Amino acid sequence: MRPLVAMTCSGFCGYAALLAVAPLWAVHGGAGTGGAGLVNGVLLAFTVLTQLLVPAALRRFGWGPVLIAGMALLGAPSALYAVSDALAPVLAISAVRGVGFGVLTVTGSSAVAALVGAERRGDAIGIYGLAIALPNLLLLPAGPWVAQHVGFWVVFCVSAVPVLGIPAARRLAEALPGRPPEPARAATGAPVFATLVPLLRPTLLLLTVTMAGGAAITFVPQMVSGSLLGALGLLVMGLVAALSRWRAGRLADRYGTQRFLWPLAVLTATSAALVAWSVADPQATRAGVFLAAAAMLGLAYGALQNLTLVVAFAVVSRRHHNLASSVWNIGFDGGTALGAVAVGVIAQQTSFTTAFLVVAGLAVLVLPAAVVRGHRP
Repeated sequence: MRPLVAMTCSGFCGYAALLAVAPLWAVHGGAGTGGAGLVNGVLLAFTVLTQLLVPAALRRFGWGPVLIAGMALLGAPSALYAVSDALAPVLAISAVRGVGFGVLTVTGSSAVAALVGAERRGDAIGIYGLAIALPNLLLLPAGPWVAQHVGFWVVFCVSAVPVLGIPAARRLAEALPGRPPEPARAATGAPVFATLVPLLRPTLLLLTVTMAGGAAITFVPQMVSGSLLGALGLLVMGLVAALSRWRAGRLADRYGTQRFLWPLAVLTATSAALVAWSVADPQATRAGVFLAAAAMLGLAYGALQNLTLVVAFAVVSRRHHNLASSVWNIGFDGGTALGAVAVGVIAQQTSFTTAFLVVAGLAVLVLPAAVVRGHRP
């Protein structure tokens, strides 16, 4: 697990440092709210497209080349942001980084399933989640402040850290058991689509909570009056998300996942609605409500990431774990991208209040997915 934690932590340092800063850099260059939302939207669109291809790439090239390429593509292009703050080059660099991030996310969660048995998987996913959450906790709130008060170039340098994780990626590849197996196929030769059906339930739940979280991460620096309050809100959200993602796995190993899913789905909708209310007046953010909403959203955001991944691995056979990892990561990054793009577009036409109310409504619509029980293969 140590090489996995080191690789994941360095990779997510590069990701988290720019997640809220790259949209600000585009705004610095003259982009509007819609353009700012596109920055993370393009990053995560290319992430999702890559995630579709990672299982096949692992079978063809093996763990080592895929892991090393992912870390290089995520970290190396980051310094190029300093060349121009125009929207087009910012989007192009974000697309390349999205390819690297897609590799990192699928291989990381797949490696957890390959390294640890089912009886300890929740706890291992919690440790893996902590390696993801700590960079988010530190760099998400600090990034915009550093960019605005010290300089964007500092953040661009930090975002190249994934390159330093390449040695850990190489050690991880050596510890993993060869190349992943071919997925099972039906008599017609087509993939067993029945494998995808049980994955829809955790993916829908993940999609809605990451929509809310992705929208908050992208737009808090722009929608909250006062950069200090915005940074504090991101810090609260990140801290609670880190703790909940870490501890949720142990609770899942002990009590199962079902009893926690629907309360967290309700919490997602409630927190998004409270964010909407707290920023209803652009000149006077309700600070107490905003911070409470950030904490509630962080709790749902962190815990549902862990629990839905545990569910995804539980409802498929071992040979389909890479597929489950790919689908789960598509739900995570697809939801984050939708949150960034959709909320940006809606907010530009109406307001951030309306946009977050739409997110809250979508969370309510998928609540049945948290109540219906899944099945084990």
